[in-house]
Amino acid sequence: MSSRFTRNGILFVLSAPSGAGKTTLVEALRKTSEFIYSVSCTTRPARAGEVHEEDYRFLSNDEFNARAKAGEFLEHATVHGHQYGTLLGPIAENLRHGRDVLIDIDTQGAENIRNAKDEFIRQALADIFLMPPDVDELRRRLTKRGTETPEQIETRLGNAIREMESWPKYRYTIISRTMDEDLQKFRHIMNAERYLSRRLIQK
Repeated sequence: MSSRFTRNGILFVLSAPSGAGKTTLVEALRKTSEFIYSVSCTTRPARAGEVHEEDYRFLSNDEFNARAKAGEFLEHATVHGHQYGTLLGPIAENLRHGRDVLIDIDTQGAENIRNAKDEFIRQALADIFLMPPDVDELRRRLTKRGTETPEQIETRLGNAIREMESWPKYRYTIISRTMDEDLQKFRHIMNAERYLSRRLIQK
C-alpha cells in the first residue's frame, strides 16, 4: 500500500528588539521564494520610500476599525499612537494550501498569536526571538544607524531591554551575530520545523 504525505504551512513569527538585526534578516529572507511574507496593516502615514502592500497596507482609522470589528485581524494593537494589525484571511488560506508564512512582529503581537483562539493557527506557529548578544552591542548598532538622537537611543534601549525579557516565551531564540550567521540559524530552524512528524498529513 502506498501513501502520500503532505502538510499544512508553518507560521513563522519573528520578533526582536529595535536594532537587533530583524529588518536585515527579514529582507534577506524575503529575497527567497520559500515564504509568503505577511504584510501588516497600519494607520500610520507611509514613510519616504515605503510602498503600499509591500511594506505595509496603509489604512485609514475608520477602515482599520471596521476590519477589527468584523474580526478580520489575527492580532492587532496600538503602538506609539498608531494601530497595527495582521489580517487572518490571507495567512490561513496560505497555510491550508501548504505554503509557509513569515510574520515580522513585536512581542505584544507574538503573544496575541500565541494565545489565538484558532487551534489551527496555534498548531502552525513556530515563533522565533532574535536576541542581541548584549546591551552594549545593541547600543552600538543603534548608534551606527545614525537615525536617532542620544536621548532617543536610550529610550529605544529601555524598550529593548523590556522586550528582551520575553525571549523564554518563544520556541526558539537566535543570539544575533552577523547577518549571514543569523540567516543560517533561521534556516536550520525552518528545516527542523518542516520535518516535524506532527506536521505531516498522510493521505
